[in-house]
Amino acid sequence: MKYANKFFTAAALAFTVSMQAQLKSTISANKEAKTQIINKNIYGHFAEHLGRGIYDGIFVGENSTIPNTKGVRNDIIKALKDLSIPNLRWPGGCFADTYHWKDGIGPKKERPTIVNRWWGGNTEDNSFGTHDFLDLAKELGAEPYLAGNLGSGEVKELSDWVAYVNGDTKNPMSDLRKKNGQDKPWKVKYWGVGNEMWGCGGNMTPEFYANLYRQYSTFMTDWNNSDKLFRIASGANIDDYHWTEVMMRDIPRGLIEGVALHSYSFSNWEKKGDAVDFSEDEYFATMKSALRMDELIQKHSAIMDKYDPEKKTALIVDEWGGWYEVEKGTNPGFLYQQNTMRDAMIAGVTLNIFNQHSDRVRMANLAQTVNVLQAVILTKGEKMLLTPTYHVMNLYKAHQDAQLIPLNIDSPNYSNKTETLKAVSGSASEKNGVTTICLVNIDSKNSVEASIDLKDFKSKNFTAKIISSNKINDHNSFDKPELIVPKDFKTIKKEKDVLKLTLPPFSVVVLTSN
Repeated sequence: MKYANKFFTAAALAFTVSMQAQLKSTISANKEAKTQIINKNIYGHFAEHLGRGIYDGIFVGENSTIPNTKGVRNDIIKALKDLSIPNLRWPGGCFADTYHWKDGIGPKKERPTIVNRWWGGNTEDNSFGTHDFLDLAKELGAEPYLAGNLGSGEVKELSDWVAYVNGDTKNPMSDLRKKNGQDKPWKVKYWGVGNEMWGCGGNMTPEFYANLYRQYSTFMTDWNNSDKLFRIASGANIDDYHWTEVMMRDIPRGLIEGVALHSYSFSNWEKKGDAVDFSEDEYFATMKSALRMDELIQKHSAIMDKYDPEKKTALIVDEWGGWYEVEKGTNPGFLYQQNTMRDAMIAGVTLNIFNQHSDRVRMANLAQTVNVLQAVILTKGEKMLLTPTYHVMNLYKAHQDAQLIPLNIDSPNYSNKTETLKAVSGSASEKNGVTTICLVNIDSKNSVEASIDLKDFKSKNFTAKIISSNKINDHNSFDKPELIVPKDFKTIKKEKDVLKLTLPPFSVVVLTSN
């Protein structure tokens, strides 16, 4: 850790002297590029039965001394409402292909227990099940995204789940739902047909899975609801382009609405490194991994375009985020990690990429919501805090269902030894007459003087918020839960039709027209 400490000292010094040798970036609207609506579902979240994500996180039980609604923490409900989360994926993840939904309905005292074989081997009592999740989604105003069990389940099991939650005619499953207290169907639109079938979902070949998918997808629907479900195939792991090729080639368009993609940001998968005490090399490698999302989307989209030039099938990035070693002293299977300014950088650049590719990317889910991986919320007993990632997504929510304004960005390089990355990324949109411009500078040492040419923007006057800190490993803790929060950024000035501002090292700046 000595090297890491030296890095942070150097970074802190660099922060204070960076004004001496600023880099420059010019930004303008790209009138030649195609524009589209940024689907709000790009800003979705993921809550798996993993570690303290559900139990002792979102769900504390109705008898808890922590204020709750039907067992769900009130402070988490408020925080997620404030974030305007558009959708929430549940129950997994790897857990989905071991989950049997009928175990989680009916009187809670009568529900069987389950051993979470994927994540820590702990025993769960199934007290948080289908009704609990769908009630939560309704409370949040979020679309539920249910991940079905294909790996260890049966066709009838998934078909019955669809009938249970969506059936509006008399049938055994709708009768069972009514018996359990829910008279009207929830009308769930988004359904995952298995998860990571190339790995924890069954270690299948894409050809084998494509055939199974066709079978399951067929029996999920009937003549009344076939046009109402949005069925999502388990997609590729990072750059497995053959997987996407097979999904698009072998599955008829009438049976599939989305193809998933999973890709995490890390410095080294085999040795992920500490979530807080990381070196310059580890930070740079993580940023390189995060920025690769642009290449992945372009290449997977090119394959999809070959079979679907009208872009009817969406690319669904339903797992993304930073992945490091767990916090010292915690269960390795719980994937609990801190959330620093590095994670704010991951969130900013990734959302910029999604916005730019919103013609094909129409849903994404940050992994994960509470206490797992790149969480937006951390809890400890009665305490709760919002992470830097939360604050980035809260500022970026203005892009939901807004019209993309494509940007030209001339960025300086962020260098580390022999490698370079583009330091500045951004995205912009307009909604209800309000223009939002989000800029990220990932350079750990240097400020960037940005000049935004406003002549092709409808709006000319802006205010700004900034997320930044003195050290890149800074994070919100339960002792200092508001060390990193958005602050007013007033050092912007306009000269004719050019807006000028200085982006500090590792910062996110969001400009809003007024």
